[in-house]
Amino acid sequence: MIRTAFAVLFLFLASIEAIATEAGWALLRQGGQVVLISHANALGHDEPADFNPASCATRRNLPDQGREQARRMGALFFARAAPIDAVLSSRYCRAYETATLAFGDADIFAALDDFERGSEAEEAQIAEIRERVMGYTGAGNLIMVTHPNVIEAVTGGRARDAEAIIVSRSKERIGVAARIAFN
Repeated sequence: MIRTAFAVLFLFLASIEAIATEAGWALLRQGGQVVLISHANALGHDEPADFNPASCATRRNLPDQGREQARRMGALFFARAAPIDAVLSSRYCRAYETATLAFGDADIFAALDDFERGSEAEEAQIAEIRERVMGYTGAGNLIMVTHPNVIEAVTGGRARDAEAIIVSRSKERIGVAARIAFN
């Protein structure tokens, strides 16, 4: 009885995610959206002790699984006919590699860099991202590849690795309009 209940609950939750994902693709096919994507799955959770922002050798990077996941992200965008105007990325190697493997090219937008919550950098970075998001008026979609805590600070919604958040924009607020999970 309990196993049956868990199975039904699992199927229900999986169908909700599938519906949410389809709603996200529908928005992206229309264009004009801003999409915050959390980098593909990277090794570990914290930067190494010898972290040096100028060297990918000292950062958390994408393993083969993460690289393949990034390629699948891009293939899905193209297969679902989601028009893309521009791709911006954090300078962090795992985000930039996700962006270039998925979309072929990306421009660096340093405001998308990872930060510690409550740090001095957070407020300025979030303000710069909000300005870019609120000012976007393109016909295609603006893709911004970044980090889960940056997405949470901008939208209030937590993103998993390799998840796209299509943002909602009103005069004073940026929120989550839809999600697309890339697993």
